[in-house]
Amino acid sequence: MSIEVRNIGKRFGDFVALDNVSLDFPTGELTALLGPSGCGKTTLLRVIAGLEQPDQGQVILDGEDASQRHVRERQVGFVFQHYALFRHMSVFDNIAFGLRVKPRQQRPSEKQIHEKVMQLLSLVQLDWLADRYPSQLSGGQRQRIALARALAVEPRVLLLDEPFGALDAKVRKELRRWLRRLHDELHVTSIFVTHDQEEALEVADRVVLMNRGKVEQTGAPDDVYNHPATPFVYGFLGNVNLFHGRVHEGVLAAGGTTLAAPDHSHARDATGVGYVRPHELDVVPFTQDGDGIVAQLRRAHAIGPLAQLELERLDDGSLIEAVLPAEHYAQLQLQAGATVRVRPKRVRVFLDDAV
Repeated sequence: MSIEVRNIGKRFGDFVALDNVSLDFPTGELTALLGPSGCGKTTLLRVIAGLEQPDQGQVILDGEDASQRHVRERQVGFVFQHYALFRHMSVFDNIAFGLRVKPRQQRPSEKQIHEKVMQLLSLVQLDWLADRYPSQLSGGQRQRIALARALAVEPRVLLLDEPFGALDAKVRKELRRWLRRLHDELHVTSIFVTHDQEEALEVADRVVLMNRGKVEQTGAPDDVYNHPATPFVYGFLGNVNLFHGRVHEGVLAAGGTTLAAPDHSHARDATGVGYVRPHELDVVPFTQDGDGIVAQLRRAHAIGPLAQLELERLDDGSLIEAVLPAEHYAQLQLQAGATVRVRPKRVRVFLDDAV
């Protein structure tokens, strides 16, 4: 099922949760709604499900306006962060619940329900837990059962609200890989909400970045990470160093170095900020006649294949984070307190009116 939202607006009192949001969710794709708390991503998910009514705009499912359809008519499966399993029911009965409450003419026989539930338990790799109760399961197992229950009614759309938010880091990582494999098997159009950048970039086919009720950028994970459209996206997707300076005719002058800013060739002595990720920096021993920002090495963490360096600029005292291959860092033979020059290899400059 394809999903479109057109000009969706939603307020809660004076708070604008969604501000004229329009998006397309292609059939069979897994899309992540990503952003900080309060950005509108869960509200948008609930509007698509029919659990929340927008103040304006339309929800279009497979080309038909579904804005006035009841949640039961939208054929949507919903998975919540805190499982929402019935504690007094066994795992089997939790999954069977949606099938047993269907209208009589649509309700499968008990034999068909049994076959369906066992098939789903096998799909989520928990068929040996059919007779257990939610209190006897781990958090990861409960979330997989919640997903099986959502799939039982054969939804045309699967909506997941922070599905792994209540789990520890190791279980989260295991389950998001599992979710990706499951989606590749089922190809159900799916949307999941997360504030975890790594989760969104690893699992999704497409990422929608939201901020303050608006869409900042949409695209494939590598596209939004490598080509952020706004300062917000740059700052939200991973660590970033900021270099403040003046932009004039395509060049940013910042802290004793000049950085190319070809997107701003028409700028005349404007204030701007260069955004550079830690791995886009080169660090070299200090020389008097060299170029680059002069800094002092405060701390280095060189365990594993990468070395993470914390550097303090000598001109203004601000911190710079750099990431180098551990082998290269070892060759530099730097000690804490060493003076170095920092040179951005790649930079994206935004003028101050865009920041």
